[in-house]
Amino acid sequence: MTPLPPAGRARRAGLSAVLCAGLTIALGACGEDPDAGTNGIGKLSAEEIETKARTAADAAASVRLSGTLVSKGGTYKLNMRLKHDGGTGSLTSKENAFELLRIGDTLFLKADAGFWSHADGDEEKEPSESDLEAAKKLADKYVKVPKGDPSYKQFRGFTDMDVLLDGLLGMEGKLSKGDRTRVGGVRTIKVTAGEGGRGGVLDVSLEGKPYPLQFTRAGGAGVLTLGDWDKDFPLAEPSKDEMVDYGKQLPKSSEQSS
Repeated sequence: MTPLPPAGRARRAGLSAVLCAGLTIALGACGEDPDAGTNGIGKLSAEEIETKARTAADAAASVRLSGTLVSKGGTYKLNMRLKHDGGTGSLTSKENAFELLRIGDTLFLKADAGFWSHADGDEEKEPSESDLEAAKKLADKYVKVPKGDPSYKQFRGFTDMDVLLDGLLGMEGKLSKGDRTRVGGVRTIKVTAGEGGRGGVLDVSLEGKPYPLQFTRAGGAGVLTLGDWDKDFPLAEPSKDEMVDYGKQLPKSSEQSS
């Protein structure tokens, strides 16, 4: 066989380099390790990645949880900063928007007059004059929620880091490894549950600790973003002029009845 002339060999080497570069981008081929520079969890099984993510979340001191929740009661937008001794943030529905603040076992709820004026839970019923007067006094104030009130446990759950993460990050069905992608500029790997990810899709960080960074809930029940892991934030009780102690029981709101 006649050997290629030097110019031919050079052209062939150049072509190989171009092809290799293209394949590296598309497929992570040509000897490049797709897990180079990562925390290495991409090499693990789907079950192991999910376990690592839950372990990292359980060990974290704080997190920001935001996104959309879809339930039988409607669609809610959630934006909460949480840690083990409390939390603060907002919850918005089609009818209402309110803020929550918990410090230890003390829980506050802040909402506008529209939220409080339909205290009986009936949005179609016109509020009475006494309802409107009470609503004005409670509007945009931090109302202390009594522990014995039926709403305390419900609202507290939105400020409880452990309860909220356990309740919202459940996956249903057999786990599989998905694509490598990015969430907020951070490299991640997907873990999917069920056929086509119908049982949930979890994006786990490939950088640093393997925190969950995004979760698409099963059955189209919303998409949540998780960030600011282990970043501390202050929790301070409102000043006296910002706060109202309603008494032993709050009026029943439409959010509580949904």
